[in-house]
Amino acid sequence: MSGHSKWATIKHQKGAKDAKRGKLFAKLARQIEVAARAGGGDPGSNATLRTAILKAKAGQMTNEAIDRAVKRGSGADDGGNYEAITYEGYAPGGVAMMVDTLTDNRNRTGANVRIIFNKLGGSMAEPGAVGWQFSRKGVIHIDGAVDEDELMMAALDAGADDISRDGDDWRVLSAPNIVYDLQTALEAAGIAVKSAESTMVSSIDVEVTDVGDAKKILRIMDALEDDDDVQDVFSNFDISDELMEMAGE
Repeated sequence: MSGHSKWATIKHQKGAKDAKRGKLFAKLARQIEVAARAGGGDPGSNATLRTAILKAKAGQMTNEAIDRAVKRGSGADDGGNYEAITYEGYAPGGVAMMVDTLTDNRNRTGANVRIIFNKLGGSMAEPGAVGWQFSRKGVIHIDGAVDEDELMMAALDAGADDISRDGDDWRVLSAPNIVYDLQTALEAAGIAVKSAESTMVSSIDVEVTDVGDAKKILRIMDALEDDDDVQDVFSNFDISDELMEMAGE
């Protein structure tokens, strides 16, 4: 399973503590606010906002909190002035990382990201150094026990681009803006969805076999995602379940 998807699954299985959940909601609200400010507060005519709202709902954010974020972004309430910046870097073992941020102070955010990489054994990269291998996709994971023909028929009918094995799961790829609609369609067809997200997928996977490198990679992921300005972290590491368990100890 690809690095980001595997990391997301591990965090979900661990369960979110209240502090972590609060931080997640703050980040989701910021994404909604920025989308509303850029394209207006109507999700029917603002596809980016609609995707951000669906992502927030998938993260169990309340409708009231979503509405407040939309109002801040569309000017009904005062909100911050954020800009989107993506940083690129390397973790141990030659693993590539993309760090999406929304910030009101690019100097602070850039310095914080650099400190995390340098302190934990990674390094920053020049823009474009690793970004060329990533593309934004909708990714849905389905239990591998689901019948392939049944899944393929339902997924392709709902607009999916591709279905493949990913470890013990099925991985369904789609355009990023329809991933949550696709999730709804699959669930309506009686197919349980393990996870759904709009994410960055790398065309190159880097297999990690050293437990020391695996631990450093996961520490960098955790530290970056703990930063208030960081919205998402994407990576191309491929770590076996056994090594992942050892690294998490």
